[in-house]
Amino acid sequence: MPTATRRRRRKQLSDAQLVDALATINESDSVELKLTVPAPEHRATLLALGLDPLAAQIRLVYFFDTPDLALNAAGVVVRARRIQGKGEDTVVKLRPVVPHEMPDSLRESPSFNVEVDAMPGGFVCSGSLKGVPRKATVLEAATGEAPLRRIFSKEQRRFYAEHAPPDLPLDDLSLLGPIFVMKMKGTPRGAARKFAVELWLYPAGRILELSTRCATGEAMQVAAESRAFLTEMGVDLAGDQETKTRTALEYFAAHPD
Repeated sequence: MPTATRRRRRKQLSDAQLVDALATINESDSVELKLTVPAPEHRATLLALGLDPLAAQIRLVYFFDTPDLALNAAGVVVRARRIQGKGEDTVVKLRPVVPHEMPDSLRESPSFNVEVDAMPGGFVCSGSLKGVPRKATVLEAATGEAPLRRIFSKEQRRFYAEHAPPDLPLDDLSLLGPIFVMKMKGTPRGAARKFAVELWLYPAGRILELSTRCATGEAMQVAAESRAFLTEMGVDLAGDQETKTRTALEYFAAHPD
């Protein structure tokens, strides 16, 4: 079982943050509890959870932004994925969002989801409009064989135009990536629910993230149960937390070639 390489002060939400988090969760559609594990403990964590890397699903994740990350600064994320055995998908994401400020027409769309990502010491609420490429493939858009806008739906393009910086059309965005990702899912022995493990591989390092999704009404109970289980497995819960998207954007913006 993994052990912490050094003692760290456990990160916790303040009382005010906790009240804010609960209010936001109650207005959201779903919750994903996340934890990133320090790099020296990746192998031991996988062994402790009993998940088989040979059963991992391979993904290529593509982000699109400007070289100076103007889109990210505006709180907008544009992403596409190619997924082994599942095809392709796209998303235009806005974060942070306040759930009750989202238009009813958008909240009622089956393609739109408001989700809270919660991790030790913090949380963020995002609004994601998902789609499946119809007029071009992700690979065609990534290689410049097709305009980027063609892999996004009309609803996604409208959502992007409403929130992206002015005079920044989709077709002007630059490719950042792709990132090679291995995803494993399963119910570890002794756990009460399924966990997902994503290993994001960068030329300069890697991120291992554990996560589990739950309904908004059971978030606190699932968080407590998951913390207890992972602690028993020896997984470090007090490591510095990294966000996959921000790390990817910053790395590829600094290394465009």
